[in-house]
Amino acid sequence: MELEDYFKNGRVYVWKETFAVVKSKRTYPEAFANIIDKNETTTIIDQSKYNEEDAIEIEKGWKILTFDMVLPFGLVGFLAKVSKILADENVSIFVISAYSTDHILVKEKDLTKAKEKLQNLGCIIEEK
Repeated sequence: MELEDYFKNGRVYVWKETFAVVKSKRTYPEAFANIIDKNETTTIIDQSKYNEEDAIEIEKGWKILTFDMVLPFGLVGFLAKVSKILADENVSIFVISAYSTDHILVKEKDLTKAKEKLQNLGCIIEEK
């Protein structure tokens, strides 16, 4: 399949929760993601479910958009295309890739713009 085929009628769902990206002192089993690297632990979690005492730094007000499609490892340019169309609208993204798909986080204030731009690419947006 060509890159454009993934966008044409590709399903993207928006999570109903609002998330925080937390530089955290610990991981949370119920988090969307815990990322542990050499320098820090980052937790992406429903912003109503983290403990303030665990937060070193925090960015609140993120919505997760999940590309509900299997993206092969050899696919080139998928996130480049997404980030370009959103960057052109001055929409900042935070990206998380899973084994089979990608997720982007956008600020709540930019959600309408992001959904509109993804629909312009051919994506079908659903709220979950």
